[in-house]
Amino acid sequence: QVHLVESGGGSVQAGGSLRLSCAASGRIAGGICVAWFRQALGKKREGVAGIDSDGNTAYADSVKGRFAISQDSAKNTLYLQMNSLKPEDTAMYYCAADYDGEPLGWWARLREADFGYWGQGTQVTVSS
Repeated sequence: QVHLVESGGGSVQAGGSLRLSCAASGRIAGGICVAWFRQALGKKREGVAGIDSDGNTAYADSVKGRFAISQDSAKNTLYLQMNSLKPEDTAMYYCAADYDGEPLGWWARLREADFGYWGQGTQVTVSS
């Protein structure tokens, strides 16, 4: 079992920045892949960024060059640095995790169904 708690959401003007955090606890020793997803009102949840235990990263095209995912293994914490925010980035942001396995690089597809552990979410609102 993996327990995830997000923080860092808030309201910001377009062009601003926010950093989201996701604290992980439970059975997380080695081989965990984690990701950020978001869900805007009335829309499907979509993958934003992912990272594996080796530090390899993947991003949705809509956030490439603006968002950066990172992790601090010593603190068991995942981060999402969001820069140049746009109103269309407004959404509930969720941290997700699951144990690594086959197929290789499965986590980089950023598919909701591939992740079994989820946090409660943190709201990000970007005003124009």
